[in-house]
Amino acid sequence: MTVLRPGETCWRTARADRAAFLIDTEAYFTAVFDALQKARRSILLLGWGFDPRTRLFPDGYDGPDDPDEVGRILVELARARPELDVRLLIWKSALPISASQEFFPHKARKWFEKTPVKFRLDDQVPFGACHHQKVLVIDDRLAFCGGGDIGVDRWDTAHHHDDEPRRIMPKQEHHAPRHEVMMMVDGAAAKALGDLFRERWRRAEHGEEVAPPPDAGGDPWPDHVPPALKDLDVAIARTEPAWKGRPLVEEIRRLNLACIAEARDVIYLENQYFTSPLICEALAKRLGEPDGPEVVLISTGKAPSWFDQMTMDRARGTMIWRLRAADVFGRFRAFYPTTPAGEVIIVHSKVSVFDDRIARVGSANLNNRSGGFDTECELAVQQDDPEARLTITAFRDRLVGHFMGMTGDAVSKARAEFGGLGPAIDALNREGRLAPIEPPMMTGIGEFIAAYHIGDPSDTADSWRLARRRERLFQEARRIADASSAAEADEVTRALRRS
Repeated sequence: MTVLRPGETCWRTARADRAAFLIDTEAYFTAVFDALQKARRSILLLGWGFDPRTRLFPDGYDGPDDPDEVGRILVELARARPELDVRLLIWKSALPISASQEFFPHKARKWFEKTPVKFRLDDQVPFGACHHQKVLVIDDRLAFCGGGDIGVDRWDTAHHHDDEPRRIMPKQEHHAPRHEVMMMVDGAAAKALGDLFRERWRRAEHGEEVAPPPDAGGDPWPDHVPPALKDLDVAIARTEPAWKGRPLVEEIRRLNLACIAEARDVIYLENQYFTSPLICEALAKRLGEPDGPEVVLISTGKAPSWFDQMTMDRARGTMIWRLRAADVFGRFRAFYPTTPAGEVIIVHSKVSVFDDRIARVGSANLNNRSGGFDTECELAVQQDDPEARLTITAFRDRLVGHFMGMTGDAVSKARAEFGGLGPAIDALNREGRLAPIEPPMMTGIGEFIAAYHIGDPSDTADSWRLARRRERLFQEARRIADASSAAEADEVTRALRRS
């Protein structure tokens, strides 16, 4: 049975001729550059953030008017090809967040003034929520979706070197090593993501309709990227808050529960945040089963911002303690990656792999707000073909291995030798580049923040009602723990949301 059920755990499924996983931003930006050059009719971008000064091929020196700045590339393409419709729809971020980004993307409006590029800031979310979808669609024929925005502090290679002069920003500062993952699809799956963009644009621009691009032929798939999977169904799952008469869309939250319940051998989670009691309790239930799956979590050692350290890191600490308490059979591991010299790598990716059958890449964090308060989008595939399942396993093993400076093949061999993904990491992690996540020491304020999930509402109903949030989260987690199946757990969630 599939866990990808349109109208329940996903929005829709659509066919793709090809799909590929792009590990780290060097791979993503290179593929974006190639795809942009092949665009014939439309370039559509959704983002949490966007900086037109972002260089797709940084070289260690950031000077004025670099020809590889993405804003310059888009303007030149739009001017050279009048038939090319270029639209960027980016979240109109709150002042504290935009200030941390030198007031980009707000300044990008001036960048694109008097150019053919249509740049808009989207504020059509509840107060305190954000648009967090990261999607790029070329000609409705090729699409990227995942956790990465196009920004000046995002570029890195899969090596995450300590000394990397190309991690440079416009004022000559060097940013921290960073890990991102994107997924690339073509065919009907790409067109479906184009439909997602057009609906977002209609809402943001007060009903302005954007027609799908006319078919101009061509193949924008980057020549240098081999497809990982071919001829497959791709599911698109979303989160949208209940707002202005629109119902809550919680496909990603439901998909999380369904995948956790169906996993047999190993649950691999790679995510920036881990604060959802609902997901935590579902994992705890599986860890308590004698023959349940392993659970391996990779996250950032410490959030880069003070606010996230106060909120997300402290709430994550309580989740880690809960899973360690539930791990009576020794199948849970939580790590953060570092460079060879010990610098923390920012894990911004949002990836989950369940056994060798289900792979998901998107924008949603494993926190409360990604399940019902922000807008999110992710792609998911479920495969039963033996060759495709080997590809999903190789994708996961490569992710795990690259954090330790190892190949995916080394991880695969260690899994076979030592009896699982967790034991394989224990055996290969000789340099300690994957360090265990330790919950932070809690003050009284920290305990309050963690208990009430400050800054991490579950949906619009509890966004400014802390007592309601805590009680609802507690009830959901308790009843999910008592549910005997994924379907029952999902019904519990829906009943609680109606109450």
